[in-house]
Parts: sequence; structure tokens; C-alpha cells
Amino acid sequence: MALKVGIVGAGGMASYHYDGFTAAGAEVAAIADTDTERAKAFAKGRAVGAVYASLAAMLDALPDLDAVSVVTPNKFHKPVSIEALNAGKHVFCEKPPALNAAEMEEMFAASKKAGKILMFDFNNRARPECRAMMRYIKEGAAGTINSAQAQWVRRAGIPGFGGWFTTKALSGGGPVIDLPHMLDLALYFMGYPEPAWCLAGVFYDFMDNRAFKGPWGIPDSASGATDVESSCHAMLSFRTGQTLMIRCSWAEFVEREQVSVTFQGTRAGGMVQRLFGVDGIDSTSIDTCRLFSEEYGVQVNRDIIAEKDETMGRNGSASNFIDAIGGKAAALNTAGEALILMKIIDALYESAAKKRPVEIH
Repeated sequence: MALKVGIVGAGGMASYHYDGFTAAGAEVAAIADTDTERAKAFAKGRAVGAVYASLAAMLDALPDLDAVSVVTPNKFHKPVSIEALNAGKHVFCEKPPALNAAEMEEMFAASKKAGKILMFDFNNRARPECRAMMRYIKEGAAGTINSAQAQWVRRAGIPGFGGWFTTKALSGGGPVIDLPHMLDLALYFMGYPEPAWCLAGVFYDFMDNRAFKGPWGIPDSASGATDVESSCHAMLSFRTGQTLMIRCSWAEFVEREQVSVTFQGTRAGGMVQRLFGVDGIDSTSIDTCRLFSEEYGVQVNRDIIAEKDETMGRNGSASNFIDAIGGKAAALNTAGEALILMKIIDALYESAAKKRPVEIH
């Protein structure tokens, strides 16, 4: 019998959740959104059984739902996820996991109490080239990964002015919390080690300059706030002795948008890099995936050719959630890893505010 899923939020990512869930054989039984007209527009043309104005109404009408996916502004990730978990549903939530580590701890506790899976849409783990790279890492091709560099930098990519993205009370922050994908991917390749220390700086340049707005067509709101950072540069150390450099930005003077994870291991180094045709637009799903090693006394660069995925792993990430519930596949991410990620994000902001290194407990 097909698993039944309800989606909360009819925003842009909801279509990927729907496509991934249904591709894995699940039924999307309903969608809930406070804007019911938007929810109806989403349901039209898709096999979505019903539309509701809230998760509570959806749960009341459909007590047999197996799972809920959360596609809302960041502020609502925790309350919606916990409401679903407390109702005995598995949860698949958009990134970032929460506004901070304290919220993530509450979500983790709720998932353990309910005995349900809590996963997040770290879609880059599901990209074909990242799956291929992880296979090499797990088989020992890289040896011990000592260090890595994670970056997602944009030249002009502020997602609107005054909307929820730039309002800290709703988003939790700027690119640090909006673009955690490469940080998560680097940690994933490194084995998600326990962090020890963080030294970071955040900057607010260009957050009042409309010339740095991204090209996604998100409308500005004159009454809204623009109180989040535009960029962050940082270094992490781990209890294992590993280190990680971080660069992320919505707006700073770089040649073009750059998205990559590189790492240095005892047997090989590696790089996964997104290739963009136009700044700020996901215009290509072609990536480079390479290993750098020494063989027979010579330096060798190995290109790993993976299939093209125009959904950039988003459908695959949602499908993995369904397969994990059904015991058909291991979950690509865990709530415990999400908690480590949020502790690191908290530390980035804390270190920047205090202008000194901070220890991560």
C-alpha cells in the first residue's frame, strides 16, 4: 500500500517534494497553505487529493497520513515539524533545519519521542556526482580527509529586499543559513566530525544596494526588514584534528557565482563543483567531479562522469525520504547531523559577533 504524504507550504520547493515522493511510489494526499488559493493552484493538474488552510486541519481530516513535508519560511520549520511529529508522522523538512541549534534540539527530541524519521532536504547529497564521490570516499580512495573547503559565493544574489529571506526574525540569517548546502556536503564527505572551534567574520555590505538583487523575481517589500548578513568567511577545527574553510555570500565582488566542495585526503584529494552559466540562476546541472591522486610515481587527475540531473538532487532527496521510511534505502541525512550543522551555524554568528574564536560544545 502506498505511503500517504501531506505537504505543508505551496512554495517553489513543493513541486520537487511532490515529484520525488510520487516517483518513489508515495501518494501526495493533500497540501496545506495559509494561502489556500496558492495551494489550489499547486494541486491543479497534480494528483493531490485535498487542500487545507493549516497542518492541523489536514491532520484532523487525514489521520492516516504517514508523513508530512515542510516547505515554509524558516521560522515555521520547528513548530510545523514538531506538530507533525507529535501526531506520529515522519517529517521531511526544507533547509535550513531550524533558526538555531536550540530549535533543532527540540525537533530532534520530538522525533526520538515519536519514533519517527526526521530528515531534511540537503539535496546536494543526492546529486549523482556527489553520490559517486561518496562511493569513492567510503571505499577508501581518499584515505583520511584532513581538510576541506566549502564555498557558495554570489556576486549579485540577494533574494529580494524586505521579504522573509532578509528578515532575521523569519529567516534566522542571510547566506550563512540560506546556503548551508556546501557546508553540509563538506561535513558529509568528512564523516560529519564533532566540531571544536570556530573563527568567523560576517559582513553586511551591499544589503541596502538594489544593484545586488538576485534574478529570481522575488518582490521587494518596503515595509520589511533587511537585517541579515551578505557574506561570511570562516574556519572550523574538529575534535578529530580535521579543518574546514567556509565562504558564503549573497553579494560580494567575485568573478562569478562559485559553488564547490574541495578536500584533501591522505590518498587523494577531490572536488565537486557546480557550473553556472549565469550568476544566481540554476541554469545548468552539469558539474565537475574529480579526484586528484598519485599513481605509479605520477600525478593523476581522475574525472568522474555522472549522469545529468536537472533537478539538482531535489527529486532524489525526496524519493530517498520515502525509501527510508519503507526500509528500502538508508536515509541520506539524519537529525543528529542536522543538530551538528546548526551548532556550527550558531558558532559562525557568535564568533563574528564576539570577534574571536568560540568553542563549540
